[in-house]
Amino acid sequence: MNGRAVPGKKALVNYNKCRPENCDRGICLAALACPRKLLSQEAPHETPMTDPSLCKGCGDCVVACPQKAIEMAGM
Repeated sequence: MNGRAVPGKKALVNYNKCRPENCDRGICLAALACPRKLLSQEAPHETPMTDPSLCKGCGDCVVACPQKAIEMAGM
């Protein structure tokens, strides 16, 4: 992924794989990586919530997620 918008692609979170407690200090690295704030985390160790309308398909969150819980899908 290169940080550029990819029309027709959106990031989808697999919440069965998402384990923020396994991230550094419980902070979602994918949420930090997203320039559009697709993912938001209320507090460390909390599951990040998504707003798919903000996703432009850049894939930065996919690369940043150590749990491999995010993938790009066609919409």
